[in-house]
Amino acid sequence: MYAIVEIAGQQFKVEKGKKVFVHRLQEAEGSEVKFENVLLIEDENNVNVGTPALEGASVSAKVLQHCKGDKVLVFKKKRRKGYKKLNGHRQYFTEIEIQDINA
Repeated sequence: MYAIVEIAGQQFKVEKGKKVFVHRLQEAEGSEVKFENVLLIEDENNVNVGTPALEGASVSAKVLQHCKGDKVLVFKKKRRKGYKKLNGHRQYFTEIEIQDINA
């Protein structure tokens, strides 16, 4: 059984017990969070697709930790002009574990 759920503006395919890194959530570590915007649920051979979301469906998850992703380097250069610029960025993420999918 899996579901397609929208979390913080992005769509994720989630299964029970799976760990997912999503954009930073406001909930504290160890707290339970419930996502109501479920777009699709597949159970055995049945596929339920929402228009755009399924009524009454939800996905519950537990917040494991808040962390930062790997550093991404952004390098800009203009040839023959002596212009070079190097910037780094680390995105904030929240690791969640899917507890249950309710259809």
